Amino acid sequence: MKDFTFTRRIGIIIMIPALLLTGFIVGKRFGEITPQAIEGAETLIGLSFSASEKDSMIQNLKNYKSGYEKMREKNIENAIAPSLIFNPLPHGFFPNQNQEKPNWGLPSEVDLPESDHDIAFLSVAELSTLIKSQKITSERLTKIYLKRIKNYGDTLQSVITLLEKEAIDQAKAMDMEIKSGKYRGPLHGIPYGVKDLFAVKNTKTTWGAMPYKDQEIDETATVVDKLNDAGGVLLAKFTLGALAMGDIWYGGITKNPWNLKQGASGSSAGSASSVSAGLIPFALGTETLGSIVSPSTRNGVTGLRPTFGRVSKHGAMALSWSMDKIGPISRSALDNGIILSVLNGVDKSDKSTIPAAFNYNVDNTINNLKIGYFEDFFEGERQNNVLDRRVLEDFKKMGLSLTPVKLKTSVDVSSILIMLQAEGAAAFDDMTRLDLDDLLVNQRKNAWPNLFRSARFIPAVEYIQASRMRSILIEEMHQLFQEYDVIITPSYGGTQLQITNLTGHPALCMPNGFLDNGSPVSITLLANLFEEEKLIMLGRAYQENTDWQNKRPPLFNK
Repeated sequence: MKDFTFTRRIGIIIMIPALLLTGFIVGKRFGEITPQAIEGAETLIGLSFSASEKDSMIQNLKNYKSGYEKMREKNIENAIAPSLIFNPLPHGFFPNQNQEKPNWGLPSEVDLPESDHDIAFLSVAELSTLIKSQKITSERLTKIYLKRIKNYGDTLQSVITLLEKEAIDQAKAMDMEIKSGKYRGPLHGIPYGVKDLFAVKNTKTTWGAMPYKDQEIDETATVVDKLNDAGGVLLAKFTLGALAMGDIWYGGITKNPWNLKQGASGSSAGSASSVSAGLIPFALGTETLGSIVSPSTRNGVTGLRPTFGRVSKHGAMALSWSMDKIGPISRSALDNGIILSVLNGVDKSDKSTIPAAFNYNVDNTINNLKIGYFEDFFEGERQNNVLDRRVLEDFKKMGLSLTPVKLKTSVDVSSILIMLQAEGAAAFDDMTRLDLDDLLVNQRKNAWPNLFRSARFIPAVEYIQASRMRSILIEEMHQLFQEYDVIITPSYGGTQLQITNLTGHPALCMPNGFLDNGSPVSITLLANLFEEEKLIMLGRAYQENTDWQNKRPPLFNK
């Protein structure tokens, strides 16, 4: 999502004709443009031109080539978004902008546990009540988490930067405000961490990648400023898979607290792993194509992927300007709702943000929700399917009516994902052209270095066609959500994860059990654009009637 010392090229993918995106034209060295060179390009783009047509193209191609060279003379920072801004809103749809005061229904009384490790595993909602009632200070709470980070951070390989002095200073300031009668809200004095693709002044922002491990960005991400203004205490910057893919970063592989022989999944690996092990009550993650859902599932925590455009991406590494989303990872649906209420809002520094209210009221009943489930994805006898079907039974026991739904689209979803590949290649253009991609630890065929190189051959025309197909997909999903408030789905069921990331729909991923090998699994709730409050309502009800979110990794429950 955002973070770069080096600069990137943005316009190339959007503006040049299809056959120019070939190695001899946009690669690291330009060759002579001849009819024979064009013939080689034809194979890559699936088109054929006559000899006279090839000959007629040559001067145009030379002109384009000259333009590329001129563009590359100017550095384009990763933070610079394209002038074409993705908008997920279907025709005629506008989100509610009447913001009301949230009614969280927080516990009025919480007993302070005797042991520090029991305190560490409390939810944000519980910690909030303890701090407001002054049963615990922010300073003590901060020191509890700092100690756990120091004890377990290396084991999990989940921490890049520890902000100990800054955190203690902020915690003390929050305690002084409480004593003076000033209370900022539920996040007042609550420690938190962020994925290390968010810029924070006077810290490294490494993006998890060797070429940027010493990078500093002279700004602070909007979401970090918002959390700090709400009274949050930033403790650490956590690992991510290099350039927001997987759990492999320049320092190693982030571990799953439930199974240290297994990676934490990614790319918000450090955020999810640290929340799961009780190193922090919540952390920020990002998702482009599953980077909140996947580590939340693997580490047994609760992740919220907000609607595209609800949360500012300013100050976050850009991977795909039209797909990147920022959201919280915590212990519960309620916690995520509290955090989202702070993150929500238009930011003049991010033109993709959309004004929308986020109105949660604990007095609203889930009995009025129209709930569907993707029937086909629950079929099968694998253990995951059995556990997922148990979720449906749990909801029925709560007195809810569930309607089977078919997920059908008229477009090939996998084809549209070339947009992610092309935007990623543009975001990290310099890295490919300057051979910096060789410095990344992960060099597998499906890792970024090869994907970015391959994306140079995606024709601009096909990128635009994919965008048009995406518009069709948005309208089709909007029609589906006219009938349902929430749809329940296995987290990896069918193509729903790809579809909803392309259309910008919100998702809540919650733990729903364990496999025989001890690995956590999850269930996902989906809602219409900008209707996250319905996800929080139903997710909170599920978690109040089950206990999966309270499970602790045994190795770290001490």
